[in-house]
Amino acid sequence: MALLVAGGALIGFLLAVLGAGGSILLLPLLVSGAALPTKAAVPLSLLVVTLLALGNVGPYIRRRQVALRPALVLGLPALAGSWIGGSLVKAGLIPEAMQLGLFTAAALLASWLLNRRSALKHPPKDGRPAGLPVALASQGVLVGLLTGIAGVGGGFAIVPALVLLAGLPMQLASGTSLLLIATNSLVALAALGHWPTAHLPLLLPLVGGGFLGAVVGQRLAPHLPEVRLRQGFSALLIGSALLTGFEAWRRHDHPPAVSRAAASRQVVPSTSWSSRPVSPSSQLPSRHE
Repeated sequence: MALLVAGGALIGFLLAVLGAGGSILLLPLLVSGAALPTKAAVPLSLLVVTLLALGNVGPYIRRRQVALRPALVLGLPALAGSWIGGSLVKAGLIPEAMQLGLFTAAALLASWLLNRRSALKHPPKDGRPAGLPVALASQGVLVGLLTGIAGVGGGFAIVPALVLLAGLPMQLASGTSLLLIATNSLVALAALGHWPTAHLPLLLPLVGGGFLGAVVGQRLAPHLPEVRLRQGFSALLIGSALLTGFEAWRRHDHPPAVSRAAASRQVVPSTSWSSRPVSPSSQLPSRHE
C-alpha cells in the first residue's frame, strides 16, 4: 500500500511539473512492484493515467495553456493508433513479453528525448509550426500505438513533438499534452474491452497519492529548475526500462505458474495413457485400419 501511494505521488508530481512522463513509471510499478499480470496492469494503468491527467489539466485550461489546433493534428491520429493498439492486444496478437519489451524501448526513448534539453529549452518564440503537420500526425500515430499496447499515456513523446514540430512553448505544450494523454488513455481502455475489476482496490492508493503529488508539483513547479528535473526523471526512466526488460525476459523464459499448470494438464493425460497396461483387445486392429 505504501509503495502504491508513493508511486502514485511521484507520478502525479511529474505530470504536474513536466506535463509528461509520469505515467511511464506506472506499468513497472504494477508489474514488478504489485506483481500484477500485464493483462490486468495495462487497463489499470490506463485508468489511473486518465484520472491523473484530467486532474492535472484543469489549471492549464484556466490559464488558457491548451493549443487546440496542434492537439487535433496530433490527437486524432493518436486516437486511431490507440484504438488499433488496444484492439491488437485484445485479439491476443501482442504477447505479454512483447508488451513489456515495447515498454522498455519506449522508456529508453523517453530518456533520450528528455535529455535533448538544448532543443527543448529554446523553442520557437513566434509560435509558428517548426515542421510539417504530416510529421506531427505521424508522431501521433506512434504515440497512440504505444498507448494501446503498453498502457502509457505517451506524454514523454507528445511534449517534444509539440515543442519541436508544432513550435509551442513548454507550458503550452505541457497543458496540451495532458489533454491528449487523457483522451488517448480513455480510447485505449475502451479498445482493450476488459475492466480490471479484481484489482480496482489498487486504484484508491494510486489516485490518492497521485493527486497529493499533483498538488505539491503545481506549487513547486515555478521554483524547480527544469533541466535538473528532466535529468532526474531520465534516470528513473532508465531504471524502469531495466526493471521491465528483466521482467519481460523472466516471463518469456519462465512463464507464470498458471501457464505451467495449464501445460502440465495437457501433458498428464498422454503420460498416463502411455503407462496403462495394454489389453489384448487394444492390440486388435480397428475397423479403420
